[in-house]
Amino acid sequence: MATQTLIVAAVCFRDDADRILTVRKRGTSYFMLPGGKSEPGEGPEAAALREVHEELGVTVKSEDLALLGSWTGTAANELDTLVDATVYLSTVVIAPVASAEIVELRWADPTVTSEPEFPLAPLLIDFVFPALAAA
Repeated sequence: MATQTLIVAAVCFRDDADRILTVRKRGTSYFMLPGGKSEPGEGPEAAALREVHEELGVTVKSEDLALLGSWTGTAANELDTLVDATVYLSTVVIAPVASAEIVELRWADPTVTSEPEFPLAPLLIDFVFPALAAA
């Protein structure tokens, strides 16, 4: 049973091949959506916009986001932890640059979820990719 729950917000970006941008943070092995924890008093949308700017060097506006969904699932890189995630979809074309704690960027095909050298966060496999397929 999980001992803690992290409140996070993330943004799902697609490229022209319909792949999803994923990031790997320093000291971790799983790839996930760009985003992170909310600061005190910060709502999920503001947190997502701030995190995308910090992690990718990209400025996205509120009007560029559409709510994809909110889910609670197993955290990828922390034991005995759940994530309560609010995920937004953006149609903005970006040129991301790994910044802050991001050490690697990869575009993931949402129909391929089992590449051992490219492990994806459970939230992506269990919730985000199915939501994108249904949209």
